[in-house]
Amino acid sequence: QVQLAESGGGLVQAGDSLRLSCVASGRSFNNYAMGWFRQPPKKEREEREFVAGINWYTANIAYADSVKGRFTVSRDNAKNSVYLQMNSLKSEDTAVYFCAAADVPYRGPSRERDDYGYWGQGTQVTVSS
Repeated sequence: QVQLAESGGGLVQAGDSLRLSCVASGRSFNNYAMGWFRQPPKKEREEREFVAGINWYTANIAYADSVKGRFTVSRDNAKNSVYLQMNSLKSEDTAVYFCAAADVPYRGPSRERDDYGYWGQGTQVTVSS
C-alpha cells in the first residue's frame, strides 16, 4: 500500500522556522515530481494551494509567490523523502501542509492539485503572531 507520511509540523511564533518531512512507502517515487500543498483554516480540500514542488531529478523547482525566498523544497531519493524548510514564518502560513506525489513520471513539478495522485494525511502548522 502506497503511503505518504508528513511530519514536523507544530506551533511556532512568527519569524520562527520549521522543517517538514515526507516519507513515501510502498513504492519508489524517485522518477516523480513531489509537491507540497497547504489547506488554510476554513478552506475546503478543493482549495488546497500549491506551496512548492520539485521534479524527479531536482533540477526543476517551483514555489508559490507567497513563500518564495522563505521556503526551500528538497528531496533525498535514497530515502524516498521530500522536505520543506520554512523560514521567517508568518501567521498567514498557518495551514495543514500536505505532501503529494505526481501521477506521471519525468514531468513537473506541476502547480495543479489534479496532477498529483498520492497524498499524505497532512501535518498542522500554526504560526502565532
